Amino acid sequence: MSDTPTSQANPRILIVGNAGQLGRELEKIFLGVGPIVALDRESVDLADAEQTRELVHRAAPDIILNAAAYTAVDRAESERDLAYAINEQAPRVLAEEALLRNALFVHYSTDYIFDGGKSEPKSTSWVESDAPNPLNVYGASKLAGEQAVENTGGKFLIFRTSWVYGPHGNNFLLTMLRLARERDRLSIVDDQIGGPTTSIELARATHSIVTGILAGRFGAPEDWTGLYHMTCGGSVSWFGFAQAIFARAAALLDLKPPTLTPIATKDYPTPAERPRYSVLSNAKLQARFAEKLLPWEAALEETLQALRNAN
Repeated sequence: MSDTPTSQANPRILIVGNAGQLGRELEKIFLGVGPIVALDRESVDLADAEQTRELVHRAAPDIILNAAAYTAVDRAESERDLAYAINEQAPRVLAEEALLRNALFVHYSTDYIFDGGKSEPKSTSWVESDAPNPLNVYGASKLAGEQAVENTGGKFLIFRTSWVYGPHGNNFLLTMLRLARERDRLSIVDDQIGGPTTSIELARATHSIVTGILAGRFGAPEDWTGLYHMTCGGSVSWFGFAQAIFARAAALLDLKPPTLTPIATKDYPTPAERPRYSVLSNAKLQARFAEKLLPWEAALEETLQALRNAN
């Protein structure tokens, strides 16, 4: 690979999907790094390959941050073509255009590419070299996107993350806070274990790594190009996550917590099957970039504080 042109001062940055929870945080934290072109799915149809190519041609970026994705896990079971168009075709097109421009391409994937067959305490967390085996269309489409980017080549970073939430968008945290104002009791699945990760921490870590690359701290592109897991530290069930949310939201947001009841996955059937254990190991990320996201409990506190400050 040739030297990264993004080592230049004032690189042009294209953020795709800036209206989503991660895109908003990326746009905020990358201010000052270089001129930003930020577009959402209302501005360009990512399912249309030619529109996506034209988007890159117009933006002429040195860095592409792809925060756009089809994330409606259950609806993807009946909208397979759309899920693949956005989660596989669009990343492939963006990666191809990045390669043509010698630009850095940053893409995000999901823990749902695994089947959840590992379990505590018998097994360790999932590592990048573990064999993927998605249980649903969403996971399969995201895995296809990873493979499309890797097959294209060039200078790319794929960050696999999990259970993403934040102060904006549609996510578990905001859903819990809304339901708490509507209901006195909630039943939450307690046998799916993962690593809740905030859009704030994802954006912060991405910024740290990309600016480190710009400064030449991580060597040549062949030294750092590749796939990495990027999640907040620790693990919890959805039920335990909900308990933690309401324990802090009661004080920070003046919210009356509902009564929570733990239930099994079989008692809450959904169109798409979910992995039971999808905790990702961040060892490779830490070894290569010396980057460590906050523990999920501290990241939750940070996000609830952001919500309180916004009110």
